[in-house]
Amino acid sequence: MSAFEFFFSFYGLLLGLSVAELVGGFSRVLHERHRVRFGWLTPLLAVFVALDLATFWNQAWRFFRGAPFNPALLLIGLAIAATFYVAASVTFPRVTAEGVETRIDLDDHFWAHRRVVFGCVLAANAMVWALLGLLALADPAWAALWTPRLLIGVVIFAAGTATAAFAPSRRVVVAALLVVLAYTLWNMVRAGAILIASGIWSPATGN
Repeated sequence: MSAFEFFFSFYGLLLGLSVAELVGGFSRVLHERHRVRFGWLTPLLAVFVALDLATFWNQAWRFFRGAPFNPALLLIGLAIAATFYVAASVTFPRVTAEGVETRIDLDDHFWAHRRVVFGCVLAANAMVWALLGLLALADPAWAALWTPRLLIGVVIFAAGTATAAFAPSRRVVVAALLVVLAYTLWNMVRAGAILIASGIWSPATGN
């Protein structure tokens, strides 16, 4: 087992729990849909969190696959993934069997918990940015990763997420959510275009 495989067995497990929490939360409110007013804010927030989780999985491959085994890296991975788990677990409300007649409004839930969700997403990304910044100071090869496009993307994401978390105006919050979601979707579409342009990969063959 390589150092990356050992690290990712731990980091990937924690990120996987975040995915399970997000999907499980959606499944629970869907199961109780007869008493849930869905709206559109919480579903959009869930899409944003899910896309950012996928981005983190990609970043683990890009940034950690050459790292040596070190307990400090496990601690960093724990801090990042645990912060994301909090965001994923709060995105949807807890639905219990108690008070089955109680109505659940997902838009109300969004406004009550958006600071926690957006704040945790921003904190998790900030930890990755800080790590990359330290690596850039130590090695010119890492510094080369900080292209103008990456810097602009970090500014857009950080400003949009912080605004969505802490802006007092609801209209500004909604606009910030749409901006960061559009930016994240654009990155995914761009990645899909690169995948298509690279051609179809060969099927796996067994003996």
